[in-house]
Amino acid sequence: MADHSKIEWTDATWNPVRGCTKISPGCKHCYAETLAERFRGVPGHPFEFGFDLRLVSEKLGDPIRWTKPKKIFVNSMSDLFHENISDDYIEKICRVMLAANWHTYQILTKRADRMATLLASKLRKAAIAPHIWWGVSVENRIQGLPRIDFLRKTRSAVSFLSIEPLLEDLGQIHLEGIHWVIVGGESGPGARPMKREWVSSIRDQCKKARIPFFFKQWGGVRKSETGRELDGRTHDAFPKTSKCDPVSPRMLSVLQKELDLV
Repeated sequence: MADHSKIEWTDATWNPVRGCTKISPGCKHCYAETLAERFRGVPGHPFEFGFDLRLVSEKLGDPIRWTKPKKIFVNSMSDLFHENISDDYIEKICRVMLAANWHTYQILTKRADRMATLLASKLRKAAIAPHIWWGVSVENRIQGLPRIDFLRKTRSAVSFLSIEPLLEDLGQIHLEGIHWVIVGGESGPGARPMKREWVSSIRDQCKKARIPFFFKQWGGVRKSETGRELDGRTHDAFPKTSKCDPVSPRMLSVLQKELDLV
């Protein structure tokens, strides 16, 4: 929850929501839950309430305060489209992203059906903004692959897949309308194994479709030892996007007042 991050494909994390609930096999060893629950009951700590879902409205203005352009992973400790987050609050988050458009935002969800519904309606401006990247998590065939179809329906300016943790061979993936693919293995205690051929297959499909491919990690119990090289090299590609027109000072000032930043 800071203006810097150790996650390889982003620069910073922004958490106007904290906490979540598990909905699929990819959630089994959730790193965010493990981190949050360490601090349950610690008075005054951001995770005093563990991984219980909480709105953190005082964090809404963080991207406006960060004047240097960054890639920002939105809700790294939650899911923006969780069923207990209101449409109104999600709209507030999107207003901040649209206003502070010198940043690039990366949003990931496992609740792709709700995302598709909102991006086609209330959040259409955010869907087509080139500096806001919308993505889905894909861990397996049964739960993961159908999320890609929901993502494709959004017709967002930039759509991406986070295939992490990759739990099985996904076979042929329908990549039409996808602009970026991240792949990674699970890490930490109890990490489930990822086979090289599963990763190579996705890399080769991305190459054929001319989609930027980012290999995050092999993972395992000690991910620092397994590294992130695939066939002797790292894969660090990002999508190419166009810059946004500057936001008017008046619009930014109005939003700052609404968020009590001035």
